[in-house]
Amino acid sequence: MMIRQRRIFWLTAVTTLVSLALGGATSAVDGREVWTDPNDPTLPADVRIQGEYVGEDPEGQRLGCQVIALGSGKFHAVIYPGGLPGDGWDGKNRSLMDGKMDGEKAVFVPAEGPKQYLAGPPEEFSATRRFPPPGHQPYSAVIEGEKLRGKTEQGQSFELAKVHRQSPTLGKKPPESAIVLFDGSNKDAWRGGRLDEETGLLNTDGRDILSRERFQDYSVHLEFMLPYRPYARGQGRGNSGFYQVDHYEVQILDSFGLEGLHNECGGIYSQQNCLINACLPPLVWQTFDIDFTNARRDEDGNKTKNAVITVRQNGILIHDQLEIHGPTGGHRSEPEGTPGPLKLQGHGNPLQFRNIWLVPKE
Repeated sequence: MMIRQRRIFWLTAVTTLVSLALGGATSAVDGREVWTDPNDPTLPADVRIQGEYVGEDPEGQRLGCQVIALGSGKFHAVIYPGGLPGDGWDGKNRSLMDGKMDGEKAVFVPAEGPKQYLAGPPEEFSATRRFPPPGHQPYSAVIEGEKLRGKTEQGQSFELAKVHRQSPTLGKKPPESAIVLFDGSNKDAWRGGRLDEETGLLNTDGRDILSRERFQDYSVHLEFMLPYRPYARGQGRGNSGFYQVDHYEVQILDSFGLEGLHNECGGIYSQQNCLINACLPPLVWQTFDIDFTNARRDEDGNKTKNAVITVRQNGILIHDQLEIHGPTGGHRSEPEGTPGPLKLQGHGNPLQFRNIWLVPKE
């Protein structure tokens, strides 16, 4: 299911979305290019380089790498001893490289100089808040085709191959007890949003979408695709959110290769960082599988228990029986503990969703 249309979004400081025009395959949000189709022929060559790579270091130990596209043929790469996040990484040590296109290949050198987390200029960009990060090694590399050929500071060679991880719950079928909220055939269960009849996808077009039905306690499955916005940084990079009972936001954002903070993909916005950053690159389908128990109130209307949430992103546990201490920003005005809708936040970005279903708890 692919997008073959161009959606151009003009944003202003006053309104989130002023107009929508349809035409080709590329979009422009806030004056910056946005792609929503992984098969779009106008995608820059950078997309071939961005992504994940796995192999072994010169000592035969597993090594992973995530390459982040920063626009205009510039990149930032994070190397993980032990393997990729959620698949072997030791959870602490990282090495950083800066790269740029050179013809059909990309050349990477050790990251050096003044750096800042998510800086706008690619030469100042760091994927870690602390620079250099713990365990940093001055690696260099060349990526050509599906191979990353690297060298250590001592000149020892290693090779990583590109991998395309998929969530183990991608395409998961709803059980008989599920309430199917979106299967591509219609959007009757939602207020707002747009059903693309060609692709069968639910689109925000930059505006919020809310379920018509209200829920209390449940397990929910959702699949989403992040747009490709290589020139954007931080909260400008595909910003959205998956609100539980329209009180508690599980952040949706292109935070591939980053720290996994509360305001990055999978974080409980303003409250809790992820146990691990499980975000995949933009333009691939990703999943949230969430178990949610709403807050509780007594007869006098006082809250007696916090909401509790367990979140798996792309099959990786990122929150485990977490108590949420109050609503997050942008929530509905009704008190905690009351049933509420699911909300898919638009936030001025063209997010796409599919295969959404929910199983209420008895």
